[in-house]
This record gives sequence, C-alpha cells and structure tokens, in this order.
Amino acid sequence: MQKSSRKFLVVLIGLLVLGFVVYRSSGMINLADFSGAKLLHAIPNADPFLLILSIVAIYACYALRSLRWKVFQRNLGPSRFWTIYAMTLAGFAAVFLLGRAGEPVRPLLLARKEKLPIADLFGIYTLERLFDLASAAVIAAVGLLLFQAHGHVGETAGKLETAARTTGSVLSAGVVGAIAFLIYLRLHGSALLERRLQGWRIADGWRSRIAGILLGFVRGVQAIRTVSDLALSVSYSAVHWFLVLLVYLWVSLSFGGTLASLNLGDAMLVMAFTLVGSAVQLPGVGGGSQVAAFLAYTAVFGVEKEAAAAASIVLWLITFAACSLAGVPLLIHEGLSLGKLRELAEHEKEAAGESPAQQGESAR
Repeated sequence: MQKSSRKFLVVLIGLLVLGFVVYRSSGMINLADFSGAKLLHAIPNADPFLLILSIVAIYACYALRSLRWKVFQRNLGPSRFWTIYAMTLAGFAAVFLLGRAGEPVRPLLLARKEKLPIADLFGIYTLERLFDLASAAVIAAVGLLLFQAHGHVGETAGKLETAARTTGSVLSAGVVGAIAFLIYLRLHGSALLERRLQGWRIADGWRSRIAGILLGFVRGVQAIRTVSDLALSVSYSAVHWFLVLLVYLWVSLSFGGTLASLNLGDAMLVMAFTLVGSAVQLPGVGGGSQVAAFLAYTAVFGVEKEAAAAASIVLWLITFAACSLAGVPLLIHEGLSLGKLRELAEHEKEAAGESPAQQGESAR
C-alpha cells in the first residue's frame, strides 16, 4: 500500500508539472493576430529524432556542469560526480518550478549530501556564475558580429542590436570586474580578510556567524588553485556551450521549412539574442528569452510566425524545462518542500556559527 501511494504521488506530481509546463508555454508569445491552430499544426511536423537528440544533449550539458562543479569542489572536501549530477538536475528543476526562489536549492542540497558548509558552496556557485557570465559575454560578442554581417535593417532589428550592445557591454564589464576580484583573492588569499575578521571570529553571536560565512564564501571562490584546474574548467565550459549551440541548431532544423536552412553560425546568433533576452527587457516588445528567440527567427531570418513560435517554445522546453523529467523525481526522493528548505537554511545558520577550524575540519 505504501508503494502504491508513493507511485500515485509521483504520477500526480508529474501531471501537475506537465500542466505547469503547458501553462507556462501558452503565455510565451503574445501576438494579437497569432493563430494557435497554426502553432499546433507546426509542432507535430518537427523531427522527433532531432528533438530527442537535443534532450539527450541537454542532459549531457548538465553532466558537464557537474564535472566542472566537481573540479571546484574537490579542493574543499568530498566531490562525487553522481551526487553532484543528481543534485544539479534537482536544483535546476527547483529553479524551473519556483523561479529565482529555487536558486539556493542546489547549493543547499549539495551541502547536505556532501556535509560541507553552505557558505563554501555558495562561493563555488558564484564562481560557476562567473564562468557562465564570461561565456555569455563571448557568445553575445560573436552573435553581434554575426548580426552585423547579415546587414539587417529595420526598427526591430535596430532594437535587437541596441539590446545586444548594451547587454554585451554590461556582461564584459562584469567579467572584467569579477576577474580582477579573483586575481586579488589569488594574490592575497583570505589571509587579509582573516586578519580583519579576527575579532569577529572569536566573538559570540551574529559576528562569529557572519565571519564564518564570509570566510567560507572566499574559500569557495578560491576553489581554482592550479593551472590544470583552470584549464579543465574552461574546457568543460567550452564543450558545454558548444553542446547548447548544437541543441539550438537541431531544434531549428527539426521544424523544416525556412528553419531547415539555418547553419551553425545562425544558431549561434539565435542563442546570443536568447541570452540577451534573458538578461534585459527588449524596448517596445517586452522581455524574455522566448521573445528574443522569436524575434531572432522572424526579424533576422524571416521565419514564419507560427514556425518561429513553435521553435521558440520547444527551445525553452528543452533547454529549461526538460531537466524536470529527472529533476522532479529527485526532488521528491530528497523529500524537498518549502518547509524542508527553510529547515535546511536554519540548520546552516547554526553551522555557520562554528569556528573556522571546525568548518575546515568538516570540509575535510
């Protein structure tokens, strides 16, 4: 009876997730003259082999992310690939279900599974974000060059180019600042911070907890300690984003018609504007990666609206929602709930009050 109840619960949650996916998908493209019937006609014509291949590639991307995280984490304590991979899928599924509120789930779950201080893992999370930021800046720059090479003109194209330039500049500035910060930490280490926080470390109450969190965060950010660590992390990032690029190409090709004429460079351009759309509100047309992909397909490549909308929706489902196929069952297996997440956060607040020596011991 207990097994039957568990199976029923899994099926019920799966149906709820499916309904949530459909609900989220239906509001992606808001056009007054858009035909839902034509959209539904466009989707069944997609090549299922290319779509399945894209889903497999996305799961390979999560594996590459896990391998990169493993490189970061191995200098702090236990670093097991399959544990990291499972919690990566669960964490991204939480982001899909909860939005930005789900961002802390992955570091929290990994801290619990590997018995590491949460501050250290949030430092690794920041380092991971830096690698993604640098990759996005490179992709945006290449995409802008490709866009200019197409020589497109018009109001929509001009807005897209302006958004790309603005976002590319912000990303580049952020990358330069973050790299300068990491170089400073690499040269000076955490010794200066430890000296400045010495009084807080030996104090009682919130000062000791804050000192422990800050020092743990710095330890996480300093996870890359050798040239080989850096080279391996960069290699994983490059292969990861190349696979994402292939997904964009395969999804586009799967719909045939004008989309079937796109090449790898065109897919890079669509991916660049999708990244821009996820970071900014496009002037006059709203925001979001789905809108940016739709505009790239229609304004840059002249794809029919229905085919462009279908490709944009499927891209979103594969690159963002597909992780839920494995991630949601993993969340259920971990017994995750909002109450449990708050409990984990409270537990980590108490752990942050340990002395740095105790935290270092737990990391080993």
